[in-house]
Amino acid sequence: MRTLCLRFSLPLCLSLAFAVGTVLIGPASAAEDDPWPAIREQLYGNRPIAPGDGTVSLEAPYRSANDARTVIGATLAAPDGQSIRAVTLVLDENPMPVSAVFHLSRPMARFAFEATVRVNGPTPVHVVAELTNGELVSTEGFVKTSGLGACAAPPGSDPAIALATLGDMTIDIGHEARGSSSLLGEFSRLRNQQASLNLGISHPSHSGMQMDQITLLFIPMRYVETINIDLDGQSFVEVTGSISLSENPEFRLSIPAATQVVDVTMTDTNGTVSRKTQRLTSY
Repeated sequence: MRTLCLRFSLPLCLSLAFAVGTVLIGPASAAEDDPWPAIREQLYGNRPIAPGDGTVSLEAPYRSANDARTVIGATLAAPDGQSIRAVTLVLDENPMPVSAVFHLSRPMARFAFEATVRVNGPTPVHVVAELTNGELVSTEGFVKTSGLGACAAPPGSDPAIALATLGDMTIDIGHEARGSSSLLGEFSRLRNQQASLNLGISHPSHSGMQMDQITLLFIPMRYVETINIDLDGQSFVEVTGSISLSENPEFRLSIPAATQVVDVTMTDTNGTVSRKTQRLTSY
């Protein structure tokens, strides 16, 4: 299990949740200052991170229309002679800031992704790419929200019903971006070399900070931990999730256009494993 960056340890987080019965971590106070340096050090130590100008382009709304389901993504283009081998999405002010990590088994010169996430409150957003030569490049943005506490908001569906469909997946190929016109342009421009894989996963993504509205007890944490995607029988990418993923998360990833068969294996933090194989139609 890969360990994602938590502002505090989980036991402390949950004890605070029970103590105050409200959102765990809101926007940073003046005393806390900018959380990014501490997150950066925990993830990368003293490794230099270069500005991502021309390499990493963040796709995020100025203000979230739905804090519990916000589409955030990026397009990445490696410098000549290099490829992208890992991408990390960080929502600095979320209780679990490292929201998703994409580990590319087959590094790509160009890569684009989108994911539906919870944005707990106004937050800086960082996307960090690791190149095949070990260099790190990053870009930063900021997302405003309509409120506070999306990670502690009640589930959008009945927990019993959500468990009945947990692990169901939809896989298809598409060229219409859900979130941003520039991602659509990226996928369309590369249509002869790359297609866009749309993946939907039925999962309640319980954060551990949500309260059952009937029992008034906190729902145990349970979220999508890893998603392994194989293309034509070979490993392509492993996605590491977190409580920042939305309920029933959706992903959009660029894949080689010649792909014929997609195999997806989802594992959640309770050890539940779900698999789906999809033969793609022409695109």
